[in-house]
Amino acid sequence: MLDEETRAAILKLRERGHGIRPIARTLRISRQSVRDVVEEGTVKVPATARAEAPDPFRDEILAQHASCKGNLVRVHEELVARGAEFSYAALTAFCRKHGIGYSPPLPDGQYEFAPGKEMQHDTSPHKATIGGKERRVQSASLVACYSHMLFFQLYPRFRRFECKVFLTEALLYLGGACAECMIDNTHVVVLYGTGPDMVPTPEMAAFAERFHFKFTAHKPRDPDRKGRVEAPMSFIENNFYAGRSFSGFEDANRQAAAWCDKVNATFNRRWHASRRELFRTEQPQLQPLPIWIPPVYELHQRTVDTDGLINLHSNRYSAPYRLIGRELEVRELKDRVELYDGPRMVASHRRVVEASDARVIVPEHRPPRGEGRKKHGPSPYEEQLLKLEPRLCDYVAALKRKVSGQGGAPLRRLLRMLRDYPREPLLAAVATALEYGLFDLQRLERLVLRHVGRDYFVLPSQEDDPEDDDEEE
Repeated sequence: MLDEETRAAILKLRERGHGIRPIARTLRISRQSVRDVVEEGTVKVPATARAEAPDPFRDEILAQHASCKGNLVRVHEELVARGAEFSYAALTAFCRKHGIGYSPPLPDGQYEFAPGKEMQHDTSPHKATIGGKERRVQSASLVACYSHMLFFQLYPRFRRFECKVFLTEALLYLGGACAECMIDNTHVVVLYGTGPDMVPTPEMAAFAERFHFKFTAHKPRDPDRKGRVEAPMSFIENNFYAGRSFSGFEDANRQAAAWCDKVNATFNRRWHASRRELFRTEQPQLQPLPIWIPPVYELHQRTVDTDGLINLHSNRYSAPYRLIGRELEVRELKDRVELYDGPRMVASHRRVVEASDARVIVPEHRPPRGEGRKKHGPSPYEEQLLKLEPRLCDYVAALKRKVSGQGGAPLRRLLRMLRDYPREPLLAAVATALEYGLFDLQRLERLVLRHVGRDYFVLPSQEDDPEDDDEEE
């Protein structure tokens, strides 16, 4: 016997002009069942549902319906949590009574997939309440196509780094990888080309090879090709985000993983099984995970400023005060930021993703009480410059005053110029720059090149030109 939701969906589709056969195919039921409902022309509400009519909760239902973006499952969950005792069937009957319609799910792309053959990955922007503030987030999803097994997570942004983090966690959740991963023609993965001609970036190609799958992209103007992963997006929007708030991204992703567990274990009448049950057939066909999975990280070079901090994505992290002016290697992981001085890790911080302009400071990184801000010696670049060429002392001092701080980047460029160009033309250009207060290193380099061209590339005929001698006389 058909439930009332299915009967309502049949009548709704029929009102929109759909035939018996398309309705049966969309809802995965027999054509005779569709005919019976159409001929009857009404939706029967069980007596128990009518007896439990939730009219006293009218205001709360309407408020929750708006808060949960029309998802009646979430409305019922929230009201039951508040003490309501009526059934979900009674709620749907109430919504029909008050003109709150039912929109049946649209079918995804009509494609058949063998177990373990393909998985699909996509991202979608959503609004979520995180830390008491509504903000825009990116939801990254992965679906195993045969079983519809679903996994998704939230990120403040979605770069190549987040893509590798997400796919690693998704494949760990599945316990393996399908042979192919269908994606959009996105720059996060794609180096050039579209559709079958797509070539992934070397970084992402190496990542896929580690997990024994390959990236493929759908043809342009073929949106149904990725229907498996696009279909759950509205479900995530209306069922997961609706009525929920999160203390931070860590909390949001913990709830997202628990929600995926629940959804994957829920029986689906279209497939006559849950996603988890179908996945038991698909899982043996997956590509096995590598024995060792290295953590995903991204490397940066940062100089410790005069406050003893390094800047990463608009947030600042402390380093030991003795390293002020030193260039460090910054390793950005999923939830940590690690600072390295050569091969030695000198600091490890919780990675801030919920805010910008935040400061993460370890008290032990500050100077001892009573010392105040300590005057530190020259940076390693300054030491190398003056060791190689002491005559640059005045220009280096003036350059540091001009740019403030340790002048790490300009001094690095000046050191490179000292190593790349002949000494005397460089010193002549520096003397001119110092005389005229020129501290733009790009303009200084052009001045050096003019001196090099004049001193080293003069034509022989110009060296002993008698006409020049006559003019001087």
